[in-house]
Amino acid sequence: MRLLLLLALKALWASWCQATQHYPASWGHYDVCKSQVYTEDGLGWHYMACQPEATDMTKYLRVTLDPANITCGDPPEMYCALENPYMCNNECDAATEELAHPPELMFDFEGRNPTTFWQSTSWKKHPKPLQVNITLSWNKTIELTDDIVITFESGRPEQMVLEKSLDYGRTWQPYQFYATDCLDAFTMEPKAVHELTQHTLLDIICTEDYSRGYVWKYDKTVRFEIKDRFALFAGPRLHNMASLYGQLDTTKNLRDFFTLTDLRIRLLRPATGATMVDENNLSRYFYAISDIKVQGRCKCNLHANACMFEKGKLSCECEHNTTGPDCSRCKRHYQGRAWSMGSYLPIPKGTANICIQSNLGTAVRPNVSSLGVANRNQGRVCDSVLLRCQNGGVCEQHQRCRCPPAFSGVLCERGPCYGDPCEELQSGQAALHLATTRQALLLLLLSLITSLTATWGLLSP
Repeated sequence: MRLLLLLALKALWASWCQATQHYPASWGHYDVCKSQVYTEDGLGWHYMACQPEATDMTKYLRVTLDPANITCGDPPEMYCALENPYMCNNECDAATEELAHPPELMFDFEGRNPTTFWQSTSWKKHPKPLQVNITLSWNKTIELTDDIVITFESGRPEQMVLEKSLDYGRTWQPYQFYATDCLDAFTMEPKAVHELTQHTLLDIICTEDYSRGYVWKYDKTVRFEIKDRFALFAGPRLHNMASLYGQLDTTKNLRDFFTLTDLRIRLLRPATGATMVDENNLSRYFYAISDIKVQGRCKCNLHANACMFEKGKLSCECEHNTTGPDCSRCKRHYQGRAWSMGSYLPIPKGTANICIQSNLGTAVRPNVSSLGVANRNQGRVCDSVLLRCQNGGVCEQHQRCRCPPAFSGVLCERGPCYGDPCEELQSGQAALHLATTRQALLLLLLSLITSLTATWGLLSP
C-alpha cells in the first residue's frame, strides 16, 4: 500500500511540475526558419517566422563617455564616503591596475570580491553640476527582451535620463526619467510603471522609485522595466505570450518601442544625500557603476534565427531569400513581390512572408506559409499565377479571395477550425485552463499527502 501511494505521489508531482512551467515555452521561441515537407510536387520547404535567441547584448557593444576625460585616475584622486565626509581612503589611479576604474569594468563578470566598477571624477566645480553621458552602441538594430538594469557602486543618481536612438545616434528620444523629485527636476508628475495600462504603455514617464535611499547597502539598482510592460498584454508571469505576439504584430509603434540601435545613460546629478551640496567636501560626490545588463536579440524582421558577430559587427544570417544587416530587403532576383517583415501570427509558427523569385512563370508559386497577415495591405493580394486562391476560392480584382464556406485566410488556405476563431479561443482560454489544471493537481496532491500520512499512521506499530 505504501509503495503504491509513493508511486502515485511521484507521478502526481511530475504532472504538477509540468503544469507549473512557464507558459511561454508552450508557444515556442520562433527558432526554426524552415522545414522540409512532402507536397504533390515532391520535397519542398515550409517556411516559418523565426528570430535569434535572446542573449546578453553587452558582449557586443561599444561604449563611449562624454566628456571623454570624465573617468577618474588621471591625475590620481582620493574619494570620500558619501555617508561620512571624513572617511577619505579610496584612491583612483589610472596608472595602477588595482586602483584603475575604466569604462569596460561596467560590463565585466560580476561576483568577484572586491567588486569591479567604472568611476567618474568627483564633483569639483560647484555650482556647475557633474554630468556624464554613457553611450552604448551596437551598430545594429536590436530588440530588448528583458529589463535594463544599471547597478551603481556609488549612490544612485538624483537625476538621470535613459535615452535611445533608432538611427545610430543621430537623433535621440527619452525612454524614462529618474529623479528624487520629478516635478522639480523635469516638471513631470511622478509615476510608477505599475500605473501604466495597455493604452499608456508607450508613455514616457518620470519615476522616483530608483533615486532615493542612497544609504541602503543593497538598494543600488536602477531599472527600465521591460517585462512589466510585456505583462500588460501577456499577464503577470508572461503566461499568455500569444497575446503579446499578436499585439506586436498589430499595434502601431509597439514593436519599435522595444527596438533601438544605441542606448544613452545621461547622469545629471550624483547622489548627495541632502538638499544642499557640501561645497567643502566635493570629493564625496561622483558616479560609479559596477554592472549594466542589456538582454535582447538582433532584429532580423523574423527572417533569421541566428546573428553573427564578426570583425566587431553584428549581422543577421538571413533566410527567406532576404538580405541586409536586418534582413530588411529581398535578394537580387527575388523581388516577385514587395519585401515584408515576418509575422508572429498565426501562433505558434507565424508567417514567413518570404521573398519570391521574379518572373518564374506558372510552374512555381510560393508556399502557402509565406503568405499571411503582413501582406494584406499590398497591391496584389491574389492573381491567377503566383498568388492563386485555394480550395475553390475566387480572386476578385486582385484585392481579395472570395472563399467557399468553411474556408478562410488570405488565400482561402485555412480549413475548418484553423485560423482566427480557433487561435483566439486557444489564446484566450489557455491561461484559464492552465490555472484550473494547477488547482486540480494541487487539491489532488494535498489529498494524497493526507491519505499517505494517515496510511503510514495505521501501518506504524
